[in-house]
Amino acid sequence: MINREKWYNNATFYHIYALGFCGGSFERNDSINKVTENLDYIRESGFNAIYMGPLFESVSHGYDTTDYFKLDRRLGTNEDLKHMVNTAHEKGIRVVFDGVFNHVGRDFFAFKDVQEKKWDSDYKYWFSGMNFEGNNHHNDGFSYDTWEGHEGLVKLNLYHGEVRAHLLTAVKFWIDEFGIDGIRLDAADCLNFEFIRELRNFTDAYSDDFWLMGEIIHGDYRRWMNDDMMHSVTNYEAYKGLYSSFNDKNFYEIAYSLDREFGQNGIYKNKKLYSFLDNHDVDRIESKVSDSRDLYPLYLMMYTMPGTPSVYYGSEWGISGKRTSTSDIMLRPVFNLEKFERESQHKAIYKLLQKLNWLYMAYEVLRFGDYEQVHLDHEQILFKRETETQMALIGINASENSRTIHVNCHQGNYRDILNDNAAYRSDGSLDITLHPKWGTIMILDK
Repeated sequence: MINREKWYNNATFYHIYALGFCGGSFERNDSINKVTENLDYIRESGFNAIYMGPLFESVSHGYDTTDYFKLDRRLGTNEDLKHMVNTAHEKGIRVVFDGVFNHVGRDFFAFKDVQEKKWDSDYKYWFSGMNFEGNNHHNDGFSYDTWEGHEGLVKLNLYHGEVRAHLLTAVKFWIDEFGIDGIRLDAADCLNFEFIRELRNFTDAYSDDFWLMGEIIHGDYRRWMNDDMMHSVTNYEAYKGLYSSFNDKNFYEIAYSLDREFGQNGIYKNKKLYSFLDNHDVDRIESKVSDSRDLYPLYLMMYTMPGTPSVYYGSEWGISGKRTSTSDIMLRPVFNLEKFERESQHKAIYKLLQKLNWLYMAYEVLRFGDYEQVHLDHEQILFKRETETQMALIGINASENSRTIHVNCHQGNYRDILNDNAAYRSDGSLDITLHPKWGTIMILDK
Protein backbone atom coordinates (compact mmCIF):
# COMPACT_ATOMS: atom_id res chain seq x y z
CA MET A 1 0.00 0.00 0.00
CA ILE A 2 1.05 3.58 -0.60
CA ASN A 3 2.19 5.30 2.59
CA ARG A 4 0.00 8.40 2.75
CA GLU A 5 2.24 10.11 5.29
CA LYS A 6 5.34 10.34 3.08
CA TRP A 7 6.02 13.77 1.59
CA TYR A 8 6.84 12.32 -1.84
CA ASN A 9 3.43 10.68 -2.05
CA ASN A 10 1.87 14.12 -1.51
CA ALA A 11 4.04 16.10 -3.91
CA THR A 12 3.66 17.94 -7.18
CA PHE A 13 7.02 18.59 -8.83
CA TYR A 14 8.45 21.54 -10.69
CA HIS A 15 11.27 20.22 -12.88
CA ILE A 16 14.25 22.51 -13.41
CA TYR A 17 17.17 21.92 -15.76
CA ALA A 18 19.49 24.25 -13.92
CA LEU A 19 22.10 25.03 -16.60
CA GLY A 20 19.31 26.19 -18.90
CA PHE A 21 17.06 27.79 -16.27
CA CYS A 22 19.87 29.88 -14.80
CA GLY A 23 21.86 30.84 -17.85
CA GLY A 24 20.54 29.65 -21.14
CA SER A 25 24.10 29.13 -22.41
CA PHE A 26 26.63 26.48 -21.51
CA GLU A 27 29.35 29.14 -21.74
CA ARG A 28 27.71 31.65 -19.42
CA ASN A 29 28.57 31.90 -15.74
CA ASP A 30 25.32 32.46 -13.91
CA SER A 31 24.15 31.57 -10.42
CA ILE A 32 21.82 29.05 -8.87
CA ASN A 33 20.53 32.10 -7.00
CA LYS A 34 18.15 32.56 -9.92
CA VAL A 35 16.27 29.52 -8.64
CA THR A 36 16.28 30.95 -5.12
CA GLU A 37 14.81 34.20 -6.43
CA ASN A 38 11.92 32.32 -8.07
CA LEU A 39 10.97 30.06 -5.16
CA ASP A 40 8.02 32.27 -4.26
CA TYR A 41 6.77 31.96 -7.84
CA ILE A 42 7.14 28.17 -7.70
CA ARG A 43 5.27 28.00 -4.40
CA GLU A 44 2.54 30.37 -5.58
CA SER A 45 2.15 28.19 -8.67
CA GLY A 46 1.18 25.39 -6.29
CA PHE A 47 4.27 23.16 -6.43
CA ASN A 48 5.71 21.78 -3.20
CA ALA A 49 8.74 19.97 -4.61
CA ILE A 50 11.54 20.69 -7.09
CA TYR A 51 13.51 18.18 -9.12
CA MET A 52 16.82 19.78 -10.11
CA GLY A 53 18.65 18.60 -13.23
CA PRO A 54 22.43 17.95 -13.06
CA LEU A 55 24.14 20.40 -10.74
CA PHE A 56 27.72 19.33 -10.21
CA GLU A 57 30.91 20.26 -12.02
CA SER A 58 30.95 19.25 -15.67
CA VAL A 59 32.21 20.44 -19.02
CA SER A 60 29.10 20.51 -21.20
CA HIS A 61 25.46 19.53 -20.51
CA GLY A 62 25.88 18.53 -16.86
CA TYR A 63 25.66 14.77 -17.30
CA ASP A 64 29.42 14.50 -17.85
CA THR A 65 30.26 14.93 -14.16
CA THR A 66 33.84 15.81 -13.29
CA ASP A 67 33.39 16.50 -9.56
CA TYR A 68 30.49 15.20 -7.46
CA PHE A 69 31.38 17.51 -4.57
CA LYS A 70 31.38 20.91 -6.27
CA LEU A 71 28.49 22.87 -7.80
CA ASP A 72 29.09 23.56 -11.48
CA ARG A 73 31.03 26.83 -11.63
CA ARG A 74 28.52 28.10 -14.22
CA LEU A 75 25.87 27.95 -11.48
CA GLY A 76 27.78 29.44 -8.55
CA THR A 77 29.23 28.04 -5.34
CA ASN A 78 28.30 25.33 -2.89
CA GLU A 79 27.20 28.05 -0.51
CA ASP A 80 24.79 29.36 -3.15
CA LEU A 81 23.33 25.88 -3.55
CA LYS A 82 23.04 25.39 0.19
CA HIS A 83 21.22 28.72 0.48
CA MET A 84 18.83 27.70 -2.29
CA VAL A 85 17.89 24.41 -0.61
CA ASN A 86 17.54 26.02 2.82
CA THR A 87 15.30 28.75 1.41
CA ALA A 88 13.18 26.19 -0.39
CA HIS A 89 12.71 24.25 2.84
CA GLU A 90 11.71 27.44 4.66
CA LYS A 91 8.97 27.87 2.04
CA GLY A 92 7.77 24.29 2.39
CA ILE A 93 9.36 23.07 -0.86
CA ARG A 94 11.25 19.76 -1.00
CA VAL A 95 14.36 19.48 -3.19
CA VAL A 96 15.54 16.47 -5.20
CA PHE A 97 18.94 16.37 -6.96
CA ASP A 98 19.87 14.51 -10.13
CA GLY A 99 22.21 11.60 -9.38
CA VAL A 100 24.35 10.83 -12.42
CA PHE A 101 25.98 7.60 -11.28
CA ASN A 102 26.18 5.50 -14.43
CA HIS A 103 28.91 7.55 -16.11
CA VAL A 104 31.29 10.49 -15.68
CA GLY A 105 32.99 12.97 -17.98
CA ARG A 106 36.47 12.55 -19.40
CA ASP A 107 37.76 15.24 -17.02
CA PHE A 108 36.83 13.16 -13.98
CA PHE A 109 39.95 12.82 -11.82
CA ALA A 110 40.15 9.02 -11.96
CA PHE A 111 39.79 8.93 -15.74
CA LYS A 112 42.48 11.60 -16.11
CA ASP A 113 44.76 9.39 -14.04
CA VAL A 114 44.14 6.45 -16.39
CA GLN A 115 44.88 8.66 -19.39
CA GLU A 116 48.24 9.57 -17.84
CA LYS A 117 49.36 6.24 -16.35
CA LYS A 118 47.45 3.67 -18.42
CA TRP A 119 47.98 0.19 -16.90
CA ASP A 120 49.83 1.69 -13.93
CA SER A 121 46.84 3.73 -12.81
CA ASP A 122 45.22 2.74 -9.54
CA TYR A 123 41.88 3.72 -11.10
CA LYS A 124 41.95 1.51 -14.21
CA TYR A 125 39.28 -0.76 -12.74
CA TRP A 126 36.97 2.15 -11.92
CA PHE A 127 35.65 2.09 -15.49
CA SER A 128 33.64 -0.51 -17.33
CA GLY A 129 35.16 -2.27 -20.33
CA MET A 130 38.60 -0.70 -19.98
CA ASN A 131 40.70 -2.27 -22.75
CA PHE A 132 44.34 -1.27 -23.23
CA GLU A 133 44.57 -3.24 -26.45
CA GLY A 134 42.01 -0.95 -28.07
CA ASN A 135 41.71 2.75 -28.82
CA ASN A 136 39.06 5.46 -29.21
CA HIS A 137 38.41 8.58 -31.24
CA HIS A 138 40.43 10.63 -28.75
CA ASN A 139 43.46 8.39 -29.31
CA ASP A 140 43.83 7.62 -25.59
CA GLY A 141 45.49 4.30 -26.34
CA PHE A 142 42.59 2.36 -24.78
CA SER A 143 38.86 1.87 -25.19
CA TYR A 144 36.06 1.82 -22.63
CA ASP A 145 32.32 1.39 -22.26
CA THR A 146 30.18 4.48 -22.74
CA TRP A 147 26.59 5.58 -22.38
CA GLU A 148 24.96 4.83 -25.74
CA GLY A 149 28.20 5.28 -27.70
CA HIS A 150 29.00 8.80 -26.43
CA GLU A 151 32.73 8.73 -25.65
CA GLY A 152 32.35 11.86 -23.52
CA LEU A 153 30.27 9.80 -21.07
CA VAL A 154 32.57 7.17 -19.57
CA LYS A 155 30.72 4.28 -17.94
CA LEU A 156 31.66 3.59 -14.32
CA ASN A 157 32.30 0.08 -13.04
CA LEU A 158 29.65 -0.05 -10.34
CA TYR A 159 30.73 -3.55 -9.35
CA HIS A 160 33.95 -2.04 -7.97
CA GLY A 161 33.74 -1.30 -4.25
CA GLU A 162 35.85 1.86 -4.43
CA VAL A 163 33.58 3.34 -7.10
CA ARG A 164 30.45 2.64 -5.06
CA ALA A 165 32.15 4.06 -1.97
CA HIS A 166 33.03 7.25 -3.85
CA LEU A 167 29.43 7.72 -5.02
CA LEU A 168 27.94 6.98 -1.61
CA THR A 169 30.36 9.47 -0.07
CA ALA A 170 29.03 12.04 -2.53
CA VAL A 171 25.44 11.20 -1.55
CA LYS A 172 26.37 11.58 2.12
CA PHE A 173 27.88 14.96 1.28
CA TRP A 174 24.71 16.07 -0.55
CA ILE A 175 22.56 15.09 2.43
CA ASP A 176 24.85 16.51 5.11
CA GLU A 177 25.88 19.68 3.28
CA PHE A 178 22.72 20.59 1.40
CA GLY A 179 19.96 18.70 3.21
CA ILE A 180 18.35 17.26 0.08
CA ASP A 181 15.14 15.24 0.26
CA GLY A 182 15.78 12.73 -2.50
CA ILE A 183 17.65 11.75 -5.65
CA ARG A 184 16.48 11.14 -9.19
CA LEU A 185 18.74 8.46 -10.66
CA ASP A 186 19.77 9.27 -14.20
CA ALA A 187 19.88 6.33 -16.64
CA ALA A 188 18.66 4.08 -13.84
CA ASP A 189 18.10 1.20 -16.23
CA CYS A 190 21.87 1.10 -16.78
CA LEU A 191 22.72 0.84 -13.07
CA ASN A 192 23.37 -2.59 -11.61
CA PHE A 193 20.84 -3.76 -9.06
CA GLU A 194 23.47 -4.33 -6.39
CA PHE A 195 24.40 -0.65 -6.41
CA ILE A 196 20.76 0.51 -6.28
CA ARG A 197 20.08 -1.76 -3.30
CA GLU A 198 23.19 -0.47 -1.52
CA LEU A 199 22.11 3.12 -2.21
CA ARG A 200 18.61 2.42 -0.85
CA ASN A 201 20.02 0.88 2.33
CA PHE A 202 22.40 3.82 2.69
CA THR A 203 19.73 6.52 2.34
CA ASP A 204 17.20 4.61 4.45
CA ALA A 205 19.76 4.66 7.26
CA TYR A 206 19.72 8.46 7.06
CA SER A 207 15.97 8.85 6.84
CA ASP A 208 12.99 6.67 6.01
CA ASP A 209 11.59 9.78 4.33
CA PHE A 210 14.34 9.99 1.67
CA TRP A 211 13.04 9.44 -1.88
CA LEU A 212 14.72 7.58 -4.74
CA MET A 213 13.21 7.89 -8.21
CA GLY A 214 14.72 6.40 -11.35
CA GLU A 215 14.74 7.29 -15.02
CA ILE A 216 13.37 4.13 -16.65
CA ILE A 217 11.99 4.10 -20.18
CA HIS A 218 11.25 0.48 -21.09
CA GLY A 219 10.56 -2.77 -19.30
CA ASP A 220 8.69 -3.90 -16.21
CA TYR A 221 9.10 -1.05 -13.75
CA ARG A 222 8.80 -3.44 -10.80
CA ARG A 223 12.34 -4.64 -11.49
CA TRP A 224 13.58 -1.26 -10.23
CA MET A 225 10.65 -0.01 -8.14
CA ASN A 226 10.28 -2.16 -5.04
CA ASP A 227 10.92 -2.21 -1.30
CA ASP A 228 14.65 -2.88 -1.80
CA MET A 229 15.43 -0.42 -4.57
CA MET A 230 13.64 2.72 -5.75
CA HIS A 231 10.39 4.23 -4.53
CA SER A 232 9.28 5.37 -7.97
CA VAL A 233 10.28 5.55 -11.64
CA THR A 234 9.40 7.70 -14.64
CA ASN A 235 6.17 6.62 -16.33
CA TYR A 236 7.31 6.74 -19.94
CA GLU A 237 4.61 4.28 -20.98
CA ALA A 238 1.85 6.69 -19.99
CA TYR A 239 3.81 9.68 -21.36
CA LYS A 240 3.69 8.24 -24.85
CA GLY A 241 0.07 7.16 -24.53
CA LEU A 242 -1.07 10.53 -23.26
CA TYR A 243 -0.03 12.71 -26.17
CA SER A 244 -0.55 10.13 -28.95
CA SER A 245 -4.06 9.31 -27.73
CA PHE A 246 -4.98 12.94 -28.30
CA ASN A 247 -3.11 13.27 -31.60
CA ASP A 248 -4.61 10.07 -33.00
CA LYS A 249 -8.06 10.60 -31.45
CA ASN A 250 -7.66 7.17 -29.93
CA PHE A 251 -8.22 7.12 -26.16
CA TYR A 252 -8.11 3.34 -26.31
CA GLU A 253 -4.32 3.60 -26.22
CA ILE A 254 -4.01 5.54 -22.96
CA ALA A 255 -6.96 3.62 -21.47
CA TYR A 256 -5.15 0.34 -22.11
CA SER A 257 -1.98 1.64 -20.42
CA LEU A 258 -3.79 3.05 -17.39
CA ASP A 259 -5.76 -0.14 -16.86
CA ARG A 260 -2.64 -2.29 -17.33
CA GLU A 261 -0.73 -0.14 -14.87
CA PHE A 262 -3.31 0.82 -12.24
CA GLY A 263 -6.57 -1.06 -12.81
CA GLN A 264 -8.04 -3.79 -10.63
CA ASN A 265 -5.29 -6.20 -11.71
CA GLY A 266 -2.81 -3.47 -12.57
CA ILE A 267 0.85 -4.39 -12.31
CA TYR A 268 1.64 -1.07 -10.56
CA LYS A 269 -1.49 -0.85 -8.47
CA ASN A 270 -0.63 0.73 -5.09
CA LYS A 271 2.51 2.28 -6.60
CA LYS A 272 3.08 5.92 -7.51
CA LEU A 273 4.94 6.46 -10.76
CA TYR A 274 6.38 9.82 -11.80
CA SER A 275 4.01 11.40 -14.35
CA PHE A 276 4.99 14.05 -16.92
CA LEU A 277 4.07 15.49 -20.31
CA ASP A 278 7.59 16.72 -21.12
CA ASN A 279 11.06 17.02 -19.63
CA HIS A 280 14.61 18.07 -20.54
CA ASP A 281 15.04 15.11 -22.92
CA VAL A 282 11.84 15.22 -25.00
CA ASP A 283 10.03 17.85 -27.06
CA ARG A 284 7.89 20.34 -25.20
CA ILE A 285 4.34 19.06 -25.06
CA GLU A 286 3.14 22.18 -26.90
CA SER A 287 5.33 21.09 -29.82
CA LYS A 288 4.20 17.49 -29.54
CA VAL A 289 0.43 17.86 -29.77
CA SER A 290 -1.31 18.32 -33.10
CA ASP A 291 -3.87 20.71 -31.59
CA SER A 292 -2.62 23.01 -28.84
CA ARG A 293 -6.14 23.16 -27.37
CA ASP A 294 -5.50 19.60 -26.22
CA LEU A 295 -3.02 20.93 -23.65
CA TYR A 296 -5.88 21.62 -21.26
CA PRO A 297 -7.48 18.16 -21.12
CA LEU A 298 -3.98 16.62 -21.31
CA TYR A 299 -2.86 18.30 -18.11
CA LEU A 300 -6.19 17.44 -16.52
CA MET A 301 -5.64 13.77 -17.31
CA MET A 302 -2.01 13.79 -16.16
CA TYR A 303 -2.96 15.28 -12.78
CA THR A 304 -5.93 13.00 -12.13
CA MET A 305 -4.58 9.62 -13.25
CA PRO A 306 -2.60 7.70 -10.58
CA GLY A 307 0.90 9.06 -10.12
CA THR A 308 3.05 11.97 -8.97
CA PRO A 309 2.55 14.95 -11.33
CA SER A 310 5.53 16.90 -12.65
CA VAL A 311 5.67 20.04 -14.82
CA TYR A 312 8.84 21.06 -16.68
CA TYR A 313 9.74 24.72 -16.16
CA GLY A 314 8.22 27.01 -18.76
CA SER A 315 5.61 24.52 -19.88
CA GLU A 316 3.19 26.07 -17.39
CA TRP A 317 3.07 28.87 -19.98
CA GLY A 318 2.77 26.50 -22.93
CA ILE A 319 6.18 27.31 -24.40
CA SER A 320 7.34 25.33 -27.42
CA GLY A 321 10.62 23.58 -28.09
CA LYS A 322 11.88 20.71 -30.22
CA ARG A 323 15.12 18.83 -30.05
CA THR A 324 17.23 18.44 -33.18
CA SER A 325 19.41 15.57 -34.32
CA THR A 326 22.41 17.25 -32.68
CA SER A 327 21.09 19.41 -29.82
CA ASP A 328 18.64 19.59 -26.93
CA ILE A 329 19.28 23.31 -26.34
CA MET A 330 15.79 24.36 -27.51
CA LEU A 331 14.32 22.27 -24.69
CA ARG A 332 16.38 24.07 -22.05
CA PRO A 333 15.94 27.85 -22.36
CA VAL A 334 16.78 30.51 -19.82
CA PHE A 335 13.91 31.07 -17.38
CA ASN A 336 12.36 34.45 -18.07
CA LEU A 337 8.96 34.73 -16.41
CA GLU A 338 8.13 38.10 -17.92
CA LYS A 339 8.97 36.82 -21.42
CA PHE A 340 7.14 33.53 -20.94
CA GLU A 341 4.00 35.30 -19.79
CA ARG A 342 4.18 38.05 -22.41
CA GLU A 343 4.70 35.70 -25.34
CA SER A 344 2.47 32.87 -24.15
CA GLN A 345 -0.32 31.78 -26.47
CA HIS A 346 -1.75 29.67 -23.66
CA LYS A 347 -1.94 31.90 -20.59
CA ALA A 348 -4.87 29.90 -19.22
CA ILE A 349 -2.57 26.86 -18.85
CA TYR A 350 -0.84 28.55 -15.92
CA LYS A 351 -4.14 29.19 -14.13
CA LEU A 352 -5.23 25.63 -14.81
CA LEU A 353 -2.02 24.20 -13.34
CA GLN A 354 -2.37 26.40 -10.27
CA LYS A 355 -5.86 25.01 -9.79
CA LEU A 356 -4.83 21.40 -10.46
CA ASN A 357 -1.99 21.67 -7.94
CA TRP A 358 -4.43 22.96 -5.36
CA LEU A 359 -7.03 20.29 -6.11
CA TYR A 360 -4.42 17.52 -6.02
CA MET A 361 -3.40 18.56 -2.52
CA ALA A 362 -6.93 19.31 -1.31
CA TYR A 363 -8.50 15.98 -2.29
CA GLU A 364 -6.85 12.84 -1.00
CA VAL A 365 -8.74 10.74 -3.54
CA LEU A 366 -6.70 12.32 -6.36
CA ARG A 367 -3.46 11.25 -4.66
CA PHE A 368 -4.38 7.80 -3.39
CA GLY A 369 -7.64 6.65 -4.96
CA ASP A 370 -7.90 3.29 -6.72
CA TYR A 371 -8.36 3.48 -10.48
CA GLU A 372 -11.24 2.04 -12.50
CA GLN A 373 -12.32 2.78 -16.06
CA VAL A 374 -16.01 3.70 -16.37
CA HIS A 375 -16.56 4.81 -19.98
CA LEU A 376 -14.39 4.84 -23.10
CA ASP A 377 -14.74 6.16 -26.63
CA HIS A 378 -12.27 7.45 -29.22
CA GLU A 379 -12.26 11.01 -27.86
CA GLN A 380 -13.73 10.61 -24.38
CA ILE A 381 -12.74 8.73 -21.29
CA LEU A 382 -14.36 8.60 -17.87
CA PHE A 383 -12.59 6.93 -14.98
CA LYS A 384 -13.12 6.60 -11.26
CA ARG A 385 -10.72 7.17 -8.38
CA GLU A 386 -11.89 5.91 -4.99
CA THR A 387 -10.76 5.75 -1.36
CA GLU A 388 -12.60 4.71 1.78
CA THR A 389 -14.06 8.19 2.23
CA GLN A 390 -14.21 9.79 -1.24
CA MET A 391 -14.95 8.99 -4.84
CA ALA A 392 -13.99 11.02 -7.90
CA LEU A 393 -15.38 10.67 -11.42
CA ILE A 394 -12.97 12.22 -13.91
CA GLY A 395 -14.13 12.87 -17.46
CA ILE A 396 -11.85 13.97 -20.31
CA ASN A 397 -13.06 15.19 -23.70
CA ALA A 398 -10.69 15.64 -26.66
CA SER A 399 -13.50 16.42 -29.10
CA GLU A 400 -14.46 19.83 -30.43
CA ASN A 401 -18.04 19.02 -29.46
CA SER A 402 -19.75 18.56 -26.12
CA ARG A 403 -20.57 15.04 -25.07
CA THR A 404 -23.00 13.82 -22.40
CA ILE A 405 -22.21 10.46 -20.83
CA HIS A 406 -24.73 8.49 -18.77
CA VAL A 407 -23.11 6.49 -15.98
CA ASN A 408 -24.31 4.34 -13.13
CA CYS A 409 -22.73 5.51 -9.89
CA HIS A 410 -23.11 5.75 -6.14
CA GLN A 411 -26.05 7.69 -4.78
CA GLY A 412 -25.27 11.04 -3.24
CA ASN A 413 -24.44 14.67 -3.87
CA TYR A 414 -21.60 15.26 -6.35
CA ARG A 415 -19.61 18.46 -6.79
CA ASP A 416 -17.78 19.36 -9.98
CA ILE A 417 -14.68 20.82 -8.33
CA LEU A 418 -13.08 21.72 -11.66
CA ASN A 419 -16.05 23.75 -12.82
CA ASP A 420 -17.01 26.01 -9.93
CA ASN A 421 -18.32 23.29 -7.60
CA ALA A 422 -21.48 22.78 -9.62
CA ALA A 423 -23.74 20.37 -7.68
CA TYR A 424 -25.33 17.20 -9.02
CA ARG A 425 -27.62 14.70 -7.30
CA SER A 426 -27.36 11.02 -8.14
CA ASP A 427 -30.00 8.44 -7.23
CA GLY A 428 -27.86 5.73 -8.79
CA SER A 429 -27.08 7.31 -12.15
CA LEU A 430 -25.71 10.54 -13.50
CA ASP A 431 -25.59 12.39 -16.83
CA ILE A 432 -22.19 14.03 -17.11
CA THR A 433 -21.69 16.67 -19.78
CA LEU A 434 -18.13 17.17 -21.00
CA HIS A 435 -17.45 20.48 -22.72
CA PRO A 436 -15.20 20.63 -25.81
CA LYS A 437 -11.47 20.14 -25.13
CA TRP A 438 -12.16 20.08 -21.42
CA GLY A 439 -13.33 17.80 -18.64
CA THR A 440 -14.75 17.40 -15.18
CA ILE A 441 -13.78 16.18 -11.72
CA MET A 442 -16.88 15.07 -9.82
CA ILE A 443 -16.34 14.48 -6.11
CA LEU A 444 -18.57 12.45 -3.79
CA ASP A 445 -17.93 12.42 -0.05
CA LYS A 446 -19.13 9.06 1.20
